[in-house]
Formats: sequence, C-alpha cells, structure tokens
Amino acid sequence: MPRPALLSPPSPPLSLLPLHRTPLWISFSSRLPTRTPFDSSPHRFRPVSLPVFSSGAPVVPAAATGSREDEEEEEVEGSKFVEVGYISTTHGIRGELRVVSSTDFPELRFFKPGRRWLRTRILGKEMISEVELTGGRSHSGQKCWIISFSGIDTMDKAKQIVGSTLLVREEDRPELEEGEFYTHDLVGMKVVLKETGRLVGTVINVFNYGANDLLEVMPESSKPDLSYHCSHVWVPFVEAIVPDVDMDKREMWITPPKGLLELNLRSDVRTKKERRQLEWKEKKKLQRRLIAGKKKLCEMDQKHLLEGLRFGDKAQKSWLAKQIAEIDFKLLQHAMESSSIPHDRHNLSEFIDANSAVLLKNTMRLSHKYLMRNESKGRNDLNYELHERGLKLLMESKAAIILVVNNKDTLERGFETDDVCVGRQEPMVNLFQELLLDCKRVLKVEEQVISIPLVIVCPDHEIQLYKDCLSDNGYFGIISRKVWFLEERKLPIISTSTDQKRNKILLKSPWEILQAPTGSGGLFSLLTSHKVVDDLNEMGIEYLQVCSLDDGSTIGHPLFVGLVSSHGADVGIKFMEGNKGDDEFDLIFSMRFINSISKQFDRLQFCAVPERHLHVEQVDNEWTTVHPDKPNSYHLHCSIYSTLNGCPLDNICIMQVME
Repeated sequence: MPRPALLSPPSPPLSLLPLHRTPLWISFSSRLPTRTPFDSSPHRFRPVSLPVFSSGAPVVPAAATGSREDEEEEEVEGSKFVEVGYISTTHGIRGELRVVSSTDFPELRFFKPGRRWLRTRILGKEMISEVELTGGRSHSGQKCWIISFSGIDTMDKAKQIVGSTLLVREEDRPELEEGEFYTHDLVGMKVVLKETGRLVGTVINVFNYGANDLLEVMPESSKPDLSYHCSHVWVPFVEAIVPDVDMDKREMWITPPKGLLELNLRSDVRTKKERRQLEWKEKKKLQRRLIAGKKKLCEMDQKHLLEGLRFGDKAQKSWLAKQIAEIDFKLLQHAMESSSIPHDRHNLSEFIDANSAVLLKNTMRLSHKYLMRNESKGRNDLNYELHERGLKLLMESKAAIILVVNNKDTLERGFETDDVCVGRQEPMVNLFQELLLDCKRVLKVEEQVISIPLVIVCPDHEIQLYKDCLSDNGYFGIISRKVWFLEERKLPIISTSTDQKRNKILLKSPWEILQAPTGSGGLFSLLTSHKVVDDLNEMGIEYLQVCSLDDGSTIGHPLFVGLVSSHGADVGIKFMEGNKGDDEFDLIFSMRFINSISKQFDRLQFCAVPERHLHVEQVDNEWTTVHPDKPNSYHLHCSIYSTLNGCPLDNICIMQVME
C-alpha cells in the first residue's frame, strides 16, 4: 500500500493549517443531482445534469515544492484533475471526514475504495497529494457524505486536511451516453443563432436551478451591433432552445424564442446609486433652465406663459415647466427678428434659375434609371472615377448621413396641426426600410457591416417606430453605436402682429404651449445642441448628407458623394424634376461648412407662415378658448435651402436627375 503523502508533513507543520475553509461555490453544494437519460438520437437531449465538478475547469497540478519527494512529482506531473468534493469538517473520533459533493457520481467517488488526490494550500502554495480512500457512506439527514482515508485514524489527523479539495484524474471520468455532456465540455463553446448563423457569444458557466441547467453566455465583444452587448445572456439548456451541440467544432446552435436573449438584461447597466445621482443632476439642470426661461419670458413680455405654474395639479405644472425649459430662446428670438414680416418659402428651382450662369458650370445631368442602376462600364465610363472616389469615402467612414422624417403633411393642414397625424407612420417606416436596403445594395455590402454614421430626425412619438424597425432588421448591418435618434426641433407659434414686440406665444391650454416644427433649417441648431457635430468631427467625417425621407430619396450613393468631393464643394444639391418644394431635399455639406453654419445661426432665414389655430387666452382672469375664422398666427419656418445664402456660388455643385 503506498504511503500517503500527508503522513510526511512538510515544513511548516500541518498543525498550522486552518481548520475551516469555506469554498466560493458552497452555495451549490446542497444539491444532490441525478443523472438524466437523454434521447438516443444524436444531439437531441433533455436538460443536462450538473457537472462532475462545479469549478468548470480542470485542475492542473502546481509545480512541486521542495518539501515533496521526487517520485511523487513524477506521478502527478502533467496530470489533470477534476474536483469531486470539498472536505468540510471531521466526523466522529476515528478520523472520518464529511465531504460536500460536487459530482453527479457520488457513489463512484465516495463509496468505491481507491486512489484519490487532495489539493491543499499551505502558506499560499498549492500542493496536490495522493491518498487512499478506504470507504464511505451517505450521511442520513445531511446533504453530505462520510469518507475515510488510509492512515487517517484519529480526529487530530483528520483536522489537518479539513478545507482540502478532493480530486480525481480527468481521464477517470465515466463515459457518458450519447447526448450527455460534462459541464467542463460546455464551458468555452461558441453559441450561434441557428436561423441566421450570427455568433451570440461564448459559454462561461453553467448553473442548475432545479428544473434544468442554465448557460451563462458572454456576448461576443467584436459584435458591437448586438443589443445585448457587454451583458451576460442566460440560455436554458433544453432541447427546444439548444437543439444541436457539436463537440468537435465546439459550437452549439440555439433557437431562442423572441426576447429571450434580452430578457434578463438591464438597458441601464449603472448602479442604483449612479442612476439616482444622474436623476438628481437632471432635475437640477431642469430647474436651472426653468429659472433662466422664466427670466427670458419676462424680458420678452411673454409673462402669460407663467400663469399655468400658479394653479393646476402637479403633473400639469411639471409639463408646462418642461416645455419652458426646452425652448431654444436664442433661436426663437432670431426667428422672430428675421421673420418680422411674412416671407415666401425658399424655392430651389427659382434659386437655380436665378444663378444658372454660375451653377451650370458645376452641374451633372443624369437619368434616374442610371442613378439607381449603379452600374459602371469600367474605366471607359465618364463617371467611373467619381463613383470610385465616393465609394472610397463611404467605405472609409468619411461620410455620414442625416435622414429627416418630414412632417410636411402636418404643415399643409394649417388649422389641423394641433392633432397628431397617425395614418402616416406605417408607410413611412416601410419607406425607411426600403431606403436602407437600397443603400446596402448600392454599396454592395449585403453581408458586411456598414460603418457609416446615421442620424435620424423625426417627431418624438415616432422615434420608437424607427428604433423597432432597426432592431428587427439587425440595424441593416449598421453599427448601433453610430446611430443617433433626435427629436425634431420645435418653436412656439406666435400671434399675428405687425409689431414684433406684440407677437404673443399662443397656448393650447394653460399648461401646453402651441409649437410647430422649425422645418429642415432647424436641423443645424438641433445637431449643435446635442453635440452631434462635435462627435462627427472626432470621427473624422468629411461630408454630411442631409436627406428627407420620401419616394425619391437615395442615401449613401457613391456617385453623389464623389461629385461633391471632386469639385471640392461645400454644398452639393441633388435636384430632381418634379421636386415638390423645400420639404423634399437631398444635399451634401462639407464638415467645414457645417462647422461654420453651426456657429452662425443668424445666417439662417426664417419666414412666418400664416396659420389658423385654436388657442386659449386669459380675459378678466378667466381662460377663454378662441375659435379663429381666419389665420391668426405665424408658424416660424426655416428651409434648409436658406443655408445657400451663406455659401459662395462657386462652392455649390448640382446633380440634376431627370425622369
């Protein structure tokens, strides 16, 4: 019989060992697992049983220390072990020990005599020693097992090894039936969506909570477009969800029900304390802006807006306070000054006709069919170099796209602008989806990731629709962190008056300000206030396409980008025959021009559009509803084409698209 290594104690004496040690995985020790049979068909199974070892990894012997004998080093050198239990305490006075099981084969590991190994840590150094198991039995009423070793026949000797981990050789693991797996074999496997082939992540642990085992999956960090990026994903290890496991390729294919991968994820990974601090900061910021807004309203002789803060319930007053705090007073004052009298909206056709002598020098004409076909006859094609130049800029992420969801149907309704347009969302979302698919087709990147930054500007109540569309379609290959959603800029509606100082901001109710979108020209103020311009500059963007969402839209077209770049233009205009006005637009700006216009809003020309609106006003301390029978207000509107006033004609190029 071999002499147990523990009977030849190293220096320092074993009496210095701690008598008790609690393992990190002790919370799982109370379970007495049973092996579950699996279906005979390959890779088809019911829930897998708990692993033979809870650590999830094999134990590799540490380097031998000077206190160990040479022949013992050779016996364990290069061997791998797995944990089967933890020695928690002594039992009785005859040297017996209690072991907490972490194996699915307790009868084999604790009943059958034979060689075992103990892993002990002494003064920070890990030692693995061979022992001889002489027998064992289950402990009635306790979720543990009683074992005895050869040479350990007194309580004092037994105390020396309390806290040690019981090991067996990895090659001694029982052979499993087809469809059964050890936990260690599952850890490290790739998890792939069976439907799309997309890599979800890697299994890092397996837990059992009674009904079935649960896989803990670390999402693939190289896929930043995943909505569950940087969070753990939990996948039940059951046949319906994990139908295929390929041990040779180290892959498992999953078919999760919709929403499972996001079920246990928090959209906000910050701690509760951090969230409270952020809420407090936002509340203080709102209070500061409200105080500044009240002061500004008094200076502008608009004190009637503050009456609603004196009465009403808490929700009504909070809603009014939020609206006041969000008013862009600098933009409002400029809009009122530049539109002191009504103006006609900017007309692109008239602008081109008036400056045709200069603009024709930098004009390209082509058919809509040629533009959408996106085919080139090679270097013999006159537009080949322009196409390649634009494609290079797009693929190198030197261009960004801003897609503006127009509210043109609302603007045309005049008096009915007080109501939310509901019937338009679905066709607009479908058009949005087709536009992004066309962009992938034009760039010929159907299977690749698109690294072009995308900014979507739309009404607040429609933002979630477009978010859902992107999420349901895997962001169309666009990297999610390069997508911004911005609520369209609005300004209050003012009463009609020839005297600018007497224009009053109208109220829909004592707690709601009548507001309307500023139009496409308000985009530059929006980008600046949300610091999107700064972000684009940091990303090295050189050109910015601003496009409305309509039937004739095309985004990220290499030929258009290449045209603007080849001319070194600050503004590129795509003009289509039958253009319906300034609500349909497609322009490309250089970032140097964007940086300039973002700092000089006074170059934007607003016009006052007469409209008819129901509103309330206070008469003799009573709130009265006014029903107008003719236009009674101005909607302050700015066209994106007003930016052309600040750009030299030589720095403008045009792509004229003919039917």
